[in-house]
Amino acid sequence: MTDPRQCTLAGAVTLEGPGVHSGLAAVLTLRPADPGTGIRFKRTDLVDAPEIPAALEHVVGTDLATSLGVGSTTVRTVEHVLAALSGGGVDNVTLELSGPEPPIRDGSFQDYVQAVASVGVVEQDAPARVIEVKEPLTVDCESGASYVVVPADSFRLSTTIQFAHPGIGRQYGSFEITPESFAREIAPARTFGFRADAEALLARGFAQGASLDNTVVLDEGEVLNEGLRFPDEFLRHKVGDIVGDLALLGARIRGHVIAERPSHQGNVALARAIVPQGCRTDVRPVLDATDILRRLPHRYPMLLVDRIIEFEAGVRIVGIKNVSINEPFFQGHYPGHPVMPGVLQIEAMAQVGGLLMLEGEETKGKLVYFMTLDNVKWRRPVIPGDQLVFEVEVVQLRRQTCRLRGKGTVDGQLVVEADMMAMIVDA
Repeated sequence: MTDPRQCTLAGAVTLEGPGVHSGLAAVLTLRPADPGTGIRFKRTDLVDAPEIPAALEHVVGTDLATSLGVGSTTVRTVEHVLAALSGGGVDNVTLELSGPEPPIRDGSFQDYVQAVASVGVVEQDAPARVIEVKEPLTVDCESGASYVVVPADSFRLSTTIQFAHPGIGRQYGSFEITPESFAREIAPARTFGFRADAEALLARGFAQGASLDNTVVLDEGEVLNEGLRFPDEFLRHKVGDIVGDLALLGARIRGHVIAERPSHQGNVALARAIVPQGCRTDVRPVLDATDILRRLPHRYPMLLVDRIIEFEAGVRIVGIKNVSINEPFFQGHYPGHPVMPGVLQIEAMAQVGGLLMLEGEETKGKLVYFMTLDNVKWRRPVIPGDQLVFEVEVVQLRRQTCRLRGKGTVDGQLVVEADMMAMIVDA
């Protein structure tokens, strides 16, 4: 099977309109982005236009929609635009947004799919990240949502929903997700809600921009809109929501997801359960401890990388540090309350980045010196038993200097991040 390449848009495209929950008008411009960028929201209405990566560690809410945040900056109801991009095989996009919520448009994914089609999609010179489900897993949520994921050669969603309303009842469908099938079978399906819930939702600050123009509304016994686009439009919209929420993995999926009564909370829990399955790329084999010792000059107790699980030469690298109670720094940091020093978390991330830079015959016998650190943030303590997963990507490469962006996660939760600049020197 030929591995896919990363893709971005061939040009910029703009959509505007109110958000379904905030009711606030916003302009959203989708712009091409470099390989390895992923999908990133940029709040152009705020000072310094802060960015929020569309990633699991930035999920801050799943009540009726999926919301992302970094610090005090948030974006709500991201699943529609993410579904259109992921369903269309688009990996790298900057989403410039002039408000707290993307436009709801007609309540479906269709306008976003058509916007992408209007400018086109182009392949990039980097392999796409692919998560291959290698063994079955299950996720059960207190809300009643449940999921089973099994290995498959493609991305397939088999979904069941059930509502007491006679207009919905129990619905089931199975869809292989490709750009063509998503645009044809899923994208036109609109979001939906119940008229009986409207007053309570408005009081909670939801559905401020909802109307029959952008939401399928059900009364006690009927649909208030003129008609449905599919007999099972409700099911298909739920399928699209799963695609959008799983886009937060930042990777293509090869696996069969079987979902029962899915919800945004459940979809995000599912994504976090999939993370340990890992990403596959055939660019080069995994590096074990012996390989790392051949490439890095560090030795005990300062070698802080155990293995490399992904490597895309000149693009990105993913490495692991297993944090043991036997680490020497725990003797003094702190007795009775062991916490990994933040500077050593950065050192471990820098060593992973160093392995990315020391690739190829021309760098043999050379060293990497880190020159600057910017935007360093620690999000939570790292303690014995944690497995730190570091992802470092190249931002800019000029001769012997390189700008890198790195992050470290534990169980899918962000714990440390930093921008780094380094140079390669003779040993």
